[in-house]
Amino acid sequence: MIKAQHIVKTFKNGSVETRVLKDVSLQIEQGEFIAIMGKSGAGKSTFMYQLGLLDHPTSGDIIIDDINATSLNHDDRTRFRLENLGYIFQDYALVPELTAIENVIVPLLMQGKSDDEATEIARASLAQIGLSHRENNLPSQMSGGEQQRVSIARAVAHKPKILFADEPTANLDNVSSESVMDVFRDLHNQGQTIIMVTHEPEYTRYCNRVIYLSDGQIVDEKKI
Repeated sequence: MIKAQHIVKTFKNGSVETRVLKDVSLQIEQGEFIAIMGKSGAGKSTFMYQLGLLDHPTSGDIIIDDINATSLNHDDRTRFRLENLGYIFQDYALVPELTAIENVIVPLLMQGKSDDEATEIARASLAQIGLSHRENNLPSQMSGGEQQRVSIARAVAHKPKILFADEPTANLDNVSSESVMDVFRDLHNQGQTIIMVTHEPEYTRYCNRVIYLSDGQIVDEKKI
């Protein structure tokens, strides 16, 4: 499903260059649930941003479903992300002025769905994660766990080939975290490919494989 080949990412600050990823290669099969772990500063989120096409590597190739995404121009990359990938962030990234269902609808409209079709898909996606009763609530009227589940509903509504999650439980209490991870487990059982950055080893039990990063390099991996 996804191949990262010799990924290097360097950030420049004036004349100072910092190499965050150092020739990283990884292959992920369709239907895998991968956890990326490592200490703060190891390059976990930077690596996920390269895999998810949210950033462009300094060198190397990201091949997704046999398409070399690093060779796409800006507009084609944007369209590819919108149609094929889903994202979940630790701060939920919901629009505060929009209700739960409206937050799910917006990306569907951007993909060209009609109002009626987008509403139907969004409603079904919220129902899938058990939040039908919250569809007309604003984010401020929901708990952190509920907001994160809305962000999951938004990310998976268009049935992405790959779901990326960057520290999805970082801001949640234990009960809410387990609730979110249960949603990931159900999605994975349905065949969803998931790549998750986490610093919480207890949640790797939901995964197939754990990739360990240190100082911008893969130093170990473990199958669960």
